[in-house]
Amino acid sequence: MNLGEQLQRLREEKNLSREELAQEMNVSRQAVYKWENNKGYPDIENLIKLSDLYNVTLDELIKGDHSFQKKIVIDQKKNKIEDLSDPGFMIGIILVFVGLFLDLGAFSAGVTILGFLTMFFYDDLKKTFWTIKKDFKEER
Repeated sequence: MNLGEQLQRLREEKNLSREELAQEMNVSRQAVYKWENNKGYPDIENLIKLSDLYNVTLDELIKGDHSFQKKIVIDQKKNKIEDLSDPGFMIGIILVFVGLFLDLGAFSAGVTILGFLTMFFYDDLKKTFWTIKKDFKEER
């Protein structure tokens, strides 16, 4: 059973209308409609409220909906040693050293800044590059 069907079943078991649930949850009736028809998903705060209201665990709410489970992103902290071996960090540190220690004239500051940006925003730069490349290929 997917999340929407589960939410609708639980709401009906509590004899609540969508309007009553929306007021209880402090959301719009349309939001409840979207949740129950799988056109949108509640955020984690609303999932917790729903689990409390229906006296079910979060696991019971989402376990049957595999598409929703794939949308859940768990932010995992990286180990500091892993950060140092990250390709973005390595490329960035090389650019910083090149900018600081090689005489590139007016380009030294730019290369150093590019190194720092690469160290901190490597994943974003990589996504942007692949998006531009994909868009370029589609225009041909």
